[in-house]
Amino acid sequence: MEVGKNKVVTLTYTLHLNDENGEVIQTVDEQRPFVHLFGVGTLLPAFEENMAGLKANDKFGFKLNAEDGYGNPSDEMIVELEKKIFEVDGKVDEEMVAIGKTITMQDQNGNPLDGKVMAVKEESVIMDFNHPLAGENLYFTGTILDVRDATEEELSHGHVHGDGGHHH
Repeated sequence: MEVGKNKVVTLTYTLHLNDENGEVIQTVDEQRPFVHLFGVGTLLPAFEENMAGLKANDKFGFKLNAEDGYGNPSDEMIVELEKKIFEVDGKVDEEMVAIGKTITMQDQNGNPLDGKVMAVKEESVIMDFNHPLAGENLYFTGTILDVRDATEEELSHGHVHGDGGHHH
């Protein structure tokens, strides 16, 4: 069976910067493999394109340019927010709102969004909401461990259930 739309794929991978000799960003091994429902729009499209057609036991290695990964950094993703939105019980936690710290916030639709504190001013905080890997070329190596058809329930929910997946 081949990796493709509506298939549950179990795989291991190592993510490097730039090429196979670049800095290792993340490793997912057989102890806790990546199990995902492909073709539902939750992965980088170029990642899925590079995986399409692979089968169990196939090895892979491919590069994603920044544009095909998390894009290039955008000035629009750097915003100045009123300091009072960081207050809890009338006070700002100075350890949490410190330069270099990452704070999980919500976008206008209630989705979680991580932002990095770039500057703390008297009345405001400057946050960078660009993805941490924006502007970076990525290189993935790994192995497909298993490919199976998704169940009707997985398809209707849009994610994997059971081992390595979501539990209701």
